[in-house]
Amino acid sequence: MASEKDPLVSERSGTVREVGNHAIWSLSSCKPGFGIDQLRDDCMDTYWQSDGQLPHLVNIQFQRKTMVSHIYIYTDYKLDESYTPSRISLRAGTHFNDLQEIEVIELIEPSGWEMIPIKDIHDRPIRTYMIQIAVLSNHQNGRDTHMRQIKIHSPCEPTSFDLNKLRNFSTVQFQQYSTIR
Repeated sequence: MASEKDPLVSERSGTVREVGNHAIWSLSSCKPGFGIDQLRDDCMDTYWQSDGQLPHLVNIQFQRKTMVSHIYIYTDYKLDESYTPSRISLRAGTHFNDLQEIEVIELIEPSGWEMIPIKDIHDRPIRTYMIQIAVLSNHQNGRDTHMRQIKIHSPCEPTSFDLNKLRNFSTVQFQQYSTIR
């Protein structure tokens, strides 16, 4: 079960790729030295710490419409206690003014990666210009929040071409090109 929640396992399998580096990231607030760089540094010992009123927002804006299948969020209740998010809203749209809520998740003392599938009404990954992650509440009614890492996954296009699909040519002209010498 832990391997399903580890984003690196999916990335190494070649079925998805991390597309967060193709986006522009912004935060509603942060303490100095605890911002986007720490949220995206692949180190579980660093974190983003908000500094202000709820909800705390992470805005992820892509320069072109991007397919998103999963969002992974790393939190650790044992280390962060009241700073740990307990309720998160995921929103998507083309810009700040048309965001639609696509998922609300409840976290109960999370420790590690939380995988959140992002699907449309037809159970397919969404195509979007913007994702917003909103922390609506924290454990123990905490005011500020800690998030240690966020990963955004997009499904990979198949890179290999199935040559068996080419073997069913019906004319002689096409069949003469069906094999490579």
